[in-house]
Amino acid sequence: MPVHLKVEEVTNLTKRDLRELCDAASSAIIDGAGFGWLRPPPQQDFERYWRGVILVPERTLFVGRIDGTIGGSVQLVSPPPQKEAWAFACLIDTHFVAPWARGHGMARDLLEHVERCAISRGFKAINLSVRETQLAAVNLFERLGFKRWGTHPKYAKVSGKTIAGHYYFKEL
Repeated sequence: MPVHLKVEEVTNLTKRDLRELCDAASSAIIDGAGFGWLRPPPQQDFERYWRGVILVPERTLFVGRIDGTIGGSVQLVSPPPQKEAWAFACLIDTHFVAPWARGHGMARDLLEHVERCAISRGFKAINLSVRETQLAAVNLFERLGFKRWGTHPKYAKVSGKTIAGHYYFKEL
């Protein structure tokens, strides 16, 4: 049965949205998606984090929904006003898809949506970083034209093991 997939910018989180976003992010973290966390934070801390994202002027939150339920997200991060030399490029952060929502193209749709938004805002490049162990993400970024420009051998520590991370950019 086909699913209805939708990506949208979120400027306000309803209670339902907040619950779904926390649940999706928690399941992605548990599955190893990480985006900085190794285990989901307590619910109130997680809710506070997502509410804070909405308040930061340099961050734009996009969510992916399957049949109306949030299953993933990505953030477009603009440089703050005092970083004039970096004003031409934005950053992708906190890109994830919950395990139950994978296999429908949501990860790709989220990235393509962010890219269109970045172009509409006049950005000329997008930057991102990812752990080397996140092979599906690495493959997706490379398929979408992101170029690896470097690797940090001690990017993250997971389960006591140091893991490398890759840095990517894409010209728009």
